[in-house]
Amino acid sequence: MSHFDLIVIGAGPGGYVAAIRAAQLGMKVACVDKRETLGGTCLNVGCIPSKALLNTSEKYADAANGHLDHMGISFGKVALDLEAMMASKDKIVKTLTGGIEMLFKKNKVTRLTGTAKITKSGEVTLTDGADKGTYQADKILIASGSVPTSLPNVEIDETKIVSSTGALTLTKVPKKMVVIGAGYIGLEMGCVWSRLGAEVEVIEYLPRILPGMDSEVATKFKSLMQKQGLTFTLSTAVKSAKATAKGVTLTLADADGSNERDLACDVALVSVGRKAATEALGLDKLGVALNERGQILVDEDFETNISGIYAIGDVIEGPMLAHKAEEDGVAAVEIMAGMAGHVDYDHVPGIVYTSPEVATLGMTEEALKDAGIDYKKGSFPFMANSRAKATGHTDGFVKMLACAKTDKVLGVHIIGHEAGTLIHECATAMAFGASSEDIARTCHGHPTMNEAVKEAALAVDGRAIHI
Repeated sequence: MSHFDLIVIGAGPGGYVAAIRAAQLGMKVACVDKRETLGGTCLNVGCIPSKALLNTSEKYADAANGHLDHMGISFGKVALDLEAMMASKDKIVKTLTGGIEMLFKKNKVTRLTGTAKITKSGEVTLTDGADKGTYQADKILIASGSVPTSLPNVEIDETKIVSSTGALTLTKVPKKMVVIGAGYIGLEMGCVWSRLGAEVEVIEYLPRILPGMDSEVATKFKSLMQKQGLTFTLSTAVKSAKATAKGVTLTLADADGSNERDLACDVALVSVGRKAATEALGLDKLGVALNERGQILVDEDFETNISGIYAIGDVIEGPMLAHKAEEDGVAAVEIMAGMAGHVDYDHVPGIVYTSPEVATLGMTEEALKDAGIDYKKGSFPFMANSRAKATGHTDGFVKMLACAKTDKVLGVHIIGHEAGTLIHECATAMAFGASSEDIARTCHGHPTMNEAVKEAALAVDGRAIHI
């Protein structure tokens, strides 16, 4: 029976990063995953393939719809080869998952393939797969990630009623796609298929899109998506979805249950959230404590109520984001090694990778109001940014929120080209307790999109230069 210092269950961003960091710290480490390829949901059927399709679909839409004509670049007839587009996406995934395998070899992490079950503290049994058997470890780290959730009377078949996984592998462009849920994932995949020619309608139970995001940003984003062809039906519940010979029939109702009606489409994408993937681990028998959402409860050291069993990422509380899981993983194994691991959960960026992108960090304006915190606000439009004008990416703005008394930056929300890149300047600043004045007095290169961040910081005190 093989013995390890640490067995990590799950080879997604949280698990594989934790395994590599633990190996760097001198531990004998094994990482278990039921997939044949490493990288978990993110690299195989999530973050990476979706971003590949977002990139290629945007290029196709630019060429096919004459978006570059004003720059003097025009095309003849533009053809879509969906099979080649999917092959390009798959090649990117294969390259990156293979890269993790090389990193495991470099760091001497033992890779185990199979479905893991924790039979007792210090013991993991693989019930199937190439490495079926029982393994022992001083510590076990659960990083099994999450899986899509659905709704009552909506059964995902990954053919006509699909999750994000099925939406990444459609073999033809649907004439009409209905996206159930107006969160990050649904809007990204809706944009992909809309660009490729589908009529896309987004159904959301709440009266707004992007729940939890700053409402001003969400409202602006909705108007931009409508201009790009998406339609939104808000305050609407999906009562059921049934696959038919022709496609899918959805039964809808107003949020209060009234006005029931049917809606037909070719493909329905269910994107109403995710849940912790813990069912196969045997946690009930072990007595591992869970919260009401089925997430594993851990202490400040990421340890569960069972000694020697730890958990990180999507299976514990907090945003279900790959980069949050990575931070969890590093912190958890550093703490195991006697170091001072730490994750700053107040400054985890959230990003929607559409065009334009949306990025959010820290508190929203609504959260500040609810908390009774006096704040100042500065905003700067990309329409007034010289680099944005030069590249044709003038949609959106930077919004900065700072404490009225101390000027400490409490939140930054951006909608615009490469917002997901721009937000990290603010993440660094906020991690060190920066004020809006600190950002305003930092020299920014010209011409860059980042100058809009500086101008928003200046606008907090009403002294933006270019508006």
